[in-house]
Amino acid sequence: MKDAELDNLETMIPLLAKGAVNKAYLDALASGNSVLEVIDNVIYEVFADGTKKKIKDVPPSIHVDITRKIKLK
Repeated sequence: MKDAELDNLETMIPLLAKGAVNKAYLDALASGNSVLEVIDNVIYEVFADGTKKKIKDVPPSIHVDITRKIKLK
């Protein structure tokens, strides 16, 4: 496989991952299970009928600079 082809496929990874997560979310709800979801710094249990049950508040997410290099000890 050529480098250009590999680079092109690698650009698709985020889109494929997003689709896989969305499918897993819908599959869980369709099978009668609930899912946990963070919405506005609150964890909710979400049910197939669209209802939500508040579980707990969580601290705001931390934004990380992906270009920053950290040296581990």
